[in-house]
Amino acid sequence: MKFKKLVSLSASLVMCASMITGCSSKSENEGASKTSDISVGIVLGEGSVNDQSFNQATWEGLKQAKEDFGIEVKYLESKQESEYIQNIETLIDEDTDLIIGVGYQLKDAIQSSAENYPDRKFAILDETYENIPENVIPVVFNEQESAYLTGIIAAKMTKTNKVGFIGGLPAPSVVRYQYGYKYGAETTNKDVKVYEQYANTFTDQAKGKAIANQMHASGVDVILGAAGDCGTGSIEAAKENNKYAIGGDRDQRDLAPENVIVSALKKLNVASYSLAKMVVEGTFEGGTEKVYGLKEGGVGLPEDSNRLIPQDIIDYVTEQAKKVVNGEIKVPRNEEEYNALMK
Repeated sequence: MKFKKLVSLSASLVMCASMITGCSSKSENEGASKTSDISVGIVLGEGSVNDQSFNQATWEGLKQAKEDFGIEVKYLESKQESEYIQNIETLIDEDTDLIIGVGYQLKDAIQSSAENYPDRKFAILDETYENIPENVIPVVFNEQESAYLTGIIAAKMTKTNKVGFIGGLPAPSVVRYQYGYKYGAETTNKDVKVYEQYANTFTDQAKGKAIANQMHASGVDVILGAAGDCGTGSIEAAKENNKYAIGGDRDQRDLAPENVIVSALKKLNVASYSLAKMVVEGTFEGGTEKVYGLKEGGVGLPEDSNRLIPQDIIDYVTEQAKKVVNGEIKVPRNEEEYNALMK
């Protein structure tokens, strides 16, 4: 049995996620013939579009939308906070039909722009609002659910009973990864110790690698990195130190096939594709958030994760995933919920 059953998607999500590839150009017009006048642009909050993680997964979804619908897609990278509004204004000046803020950092800039341009369509990934503007769709994920499953795997694969978590910044989405992973590990193996550290960056690969090296020196032999490009540094450390790593956001097994045993997927490609599809089909309706979890097929594990993981562990994780989907298992999203569940 593979992980396919536990991450099976609805027909629409399967269509969204199929055969997606990335690219580093800022605007995509070449390739498939342009059959639509619609354009969709993303503004990145931190890091490059080729970060092997959060940003790249989002861009891959738009690339697929371009192939399927013939739309124009483009991205703008932000070097600092002051560029968020500037980049959004650039896309507005280019008459972009949908502008997506990628990351919680864009929360205020998207809200302000939505208020200033009520006839424009906006979306934001990884953040929401108490009062959602009528022209904005916030998209959030239940990262804790996929992280919980990887925590189970880490607890069963460790030989030292020491596993690690490296976060970029303590944003709500990263905190959900942290406590889902920790809960999965500790409820699976009562002897396991979870080492946790934030790098306070999503871009510094060297810092991610240094933190991982420190954890490895302490006996940690499995680490989940939820840190964007910084997390790829922890994977590099795993390669050099012959340890296990767990990818975050995107399937990162290609970065170190013998070391990355699994990835906690957050299907940003599905989200960005779906948003573009709504604009193409005229079904975009702001004012309500979209939530993607295990049940919706928006988070999960790669389908073929059984190359490095024993079959008995795969079978156990599959059963636990079913319990999460049917509500039998509640996974904590933060420290408060974690403490309540661990009493």
